[in-house]
Amino acid sequence: MIGVILFALFFVFLFMGLPVGFALGVSSLAAIGHAGYPITVLAQRMFTAVDSFPLMAIPLFMLAGALMSHGGITKRIIDFCLCFVGPIRGGLAMVVAITGIIMGGISGSGVADALFTGAIMVPEMTKRKYERPFSGALCACCGSIGLIIPPSIAIIIYACTANVSIGDLFMAAYAPGICIGMGFLIYCYVIGKKKNYPKENAVSRDEIWRRFKSAVWALMMPLIIVFGIRGGIFTATEGGAIISVYGLLVGMFIYKEIKIRDLPGILLEAAESSATIGTIIAATTLFSWLLTSEQIPAKITNWMIGLTDNKFLLLLLINILLLITGMFIDSGPAIMLLAPILCPVATSIGVNLVQFGLIMVINLTIGLLSPPVGTAMYVGSNVSGVPIPQISRALIPFIGIMFIVLMLVTYIPAFTGWAY
Repeated sequence: MIGVILFALFFVFLFMGLPVGFALGVSSLAAIGHAGYPITVLAQRMFTAVDSFPLMAIPLFMLAGALMSHGGITKRIIDFCLCFVGPIRGGLAMVVAITGIIMGGISGSGVADALFTGAIMVPEMTKRKYERPFSGALCACCGSIGLIIPPSIAIIIYACTANVSIGDLFMAAYAPGICIGMGFLIYCYVIGKKKNYPKENAVSRDEIWRRFKSAVWALMMPLIIVFGIRGGIFTATEGGAIISVYGLLVGMFIYKEIKIRDLPGILLEAAESSATIGTIIAATTLFSWLLTSEQIPAKITNWMIGLTDNKFLLLLLINILLLITGMFIDSGPAIMLLAPILCPVATSIGVNLVQFGLIMVINLTIGLLSPPVGTAMYVGSNVSGVPIPQISRALIPFIGIMFIVLMLVTYIPAFTGWAY
């Protein structure tokens, strides 16, 4: 009965327009009252959920992302990428794809990357006669790679929920993330040739060197994160602090685009984003605890295994479930809700939890681009001024590329298994 109350009220509140964190919290409160648990359980469970050292990585990486967005990082990366693919037809679109791969390892937020990249690139692409639906869809998709390429906030949330190594997940995520980016790059080249999109001017070797020196501080950030965490030099949480300090120093003293007067606004921006995620994590943990107390995850595991003992069919069912969930719920709460339910299923059929984490994250990334919730899709629509129906059609080829990579991750364990 508790499970029925939880899900029924959650979806009612969600469709009423209540924020996800509040929808989860209020439905959990109603279930606690019905079950007769003391009200102190609510505070205890929610506090315990966020009282976690690994989760400290989230506000730190959010701060690093805010510092990077205000510090001129994106523009310098774009200028550097133009040196290599600018002279190719459709090169400006290819720059967006490359920027998405690089920025994915800096900000940790797919929606933030889509917003920053789109705000800069869509006007430039429009001036060069690129079709606006294509431009908006491209920026939305390339920004969404930030959910996959480290330091992904979604990966950190999954790692803490499923008790999996953040370092292993980060390393394993690079293969699918880069493959998706390369797929976008190839598609941009094909469309550029087909639509006869313009080329950019070639630059001299001296100019390439100048742009490289300007961008090298930005390009070093993903390397610091990967080698630092994988090499055991620091944890993911400590890495977030190091990258935040690094971003502050680069933005203030090297690029000189962050002033002291800008810091309160940057800190407030990071704090608001972190508070939103923290509220969702706390409410979702309470929600999941109530489900577990009723043994609902175990019942769902037994039901799914009872449907078929074929590993490939079970993985297909899980992918369908995750894809549908991603259309309605953002990645953070979806992971917190479903990981406790689906991880036992994955373990029972011999799927490594690192591989399964990437299956979850890629599915939910596709959800970012799918109606009706699709946050990144709405960002792409807003920055390009294109209605949702038009941009949805333009997104189909990009989603197809992501789906192909998802199938590789799902059915070829070695695709990500080299990293753990």
